[in-house]
Amino acid sequence: MRCLGSIVLALALATTGCVKASTHQRAVDTLTAKLTAAQSTIDQRDARIRELEGNEARLHGEQDASAAELAELREKRAADEKRLAAFQDLQKRFQSMVDTGELEVTFRKGQMTLKLPSGVLFPSAGADLGDAGKKTLTKVTALLMPLKDRRFLIAGHTDNVPIKNEQFANNWYLSTARAITVVQFMIDQGFPAKQLAAAGYADKDPIASNGGRNGRKRNRRIEIIVVPDLSDLPTLATPK
Repeated sequence: MRCLGSIVLALALATTGCVKASTHQRAVDTLTAKLTAAQSTIDQRDARIRELEGNEARLHGEQDASAAELAELREKRAADEKRLAAFQDLQKRFQSMVDTGELEVTFRKGQMTLKLPSGVLFPSAGADLGDAGKKTLTKVTALLMPLKDRRFLIAGHTDNVPIKNEQFANNWYLSTARAITVVQFMIDQGFPAKQLAAAGYADKDPIASNGGRNGRKRNRRIEIIVVPDLSDLPTLATPK
């Protein structure tokens, strides 16, 4: 009877141990599942954080690019407004001469230009100023004097009718000689010589067709070109 009781007690203790072990394993499994779920949540949040950080960096980059582009556009607008104001000032200065047909104020090839018909300044096939030409250039020089800190290119142009005489071998010589004559006259009037340059283009830069009389007349001209100030242009990158 005592043996039977011992066996029953041993079985009872073994069963109790199994129950406790099983309960403990379930607790461990539950905790492991929770830890796995928690780690998964952490991984998802880390991924989201990296995504947001990437978006933030991209947005900052876009903002920086937009700010740089905006600054560049503002700089270009300011330069355009400055050029327009200068052109309007030049137009205003020479309005009376424009009204009488002595010259034109134009924007050509991105440059402000005073255009004087050669017929107003020079006799046909010649490079010596007539009285009317001297009078016109005296007024032009006086009006340009407040701008004497700017540089000007005096450009001579002809039509395409060939010229060859004792003084000029061709239209290149004639156009250049006329430009030099204008430069020298302006210097004699007190305009700073270092601010002037002369060039001859012959018939190679027409503004009208040479096929008709009126077109050839327009092409025979002296241009006083305002040389762009390089400080007005965007800064160029220095090559490394």
